[in-house]
Amino acid sequence: MVIKTDWLFLLKIFFVVNFFVLISCEETYVPKPKAFLRLNYPKANYFEPNLELPLSFETNLLATKITTKELKSTTKSYGINIEYATMKGTIFLTYKAIENNKENLINFLRDAQNFTQKHTIKADEIPVTLYENKQQQVYGAFAEVKGNVASQAQFYVTDSTHHFLTGSLYFYAKPNYDSILPAANYLQKDIKHIMETLQWK
Repeated sequence: MVIKTDWLFLLKIFFVVNFFVLISCEETYVPKPKAFLRLNYPKANYFEPNLELPLSFETNLLATKITTKELKSTTKSYGINIEYATMKGTIFLTYKAIENNKENLINFLRDAQNFTQKHTIKADEIPVTLYENKQQQVYGAFAEVKGNVASQAQFYVTDSTHHFLTGSLYFYAKPNYDSILPAANYLQKDIKHIMETLQWK
């Protein structure tokens, strides 16, 4: 018995099998998401800058420049800028003397709280932590502002009778919460250290 081979049929099968093999090996292209640099910052080392102000505190050696200036105000006021050139960020502090005026204290508290509330439009969340150091007579609050906002943290502290200090953190970059988060977390620790080491004069 002789079996005739249909070469044309075998050729068709060969091409069909190869076609499916080639299709199954084709990789599906998936675009990679945008990546951000992993930023590692050195362990913070703190020192007390020699500032002629009615208060003292410790700040990070990573701060490249600290400037102070007297502000025009009805009460004795000073502006203090703590600049971090490598992070393109600055902690802005404003000191105001209460001068034994309860109305001044109420106004300062209202202004500080309103400043934080202005960020609620763009912020994802603003958790607030109360702070109290009875020994040094430092009372206040720290607010972390999460989201694509201009300022990632604000705080205020006072002794309720003579001194009032507010602070905020800003970066010289377009607000992108994911990209500046490592630097924001690092400098928020510096802000908390300022609050914890603050002493009135």
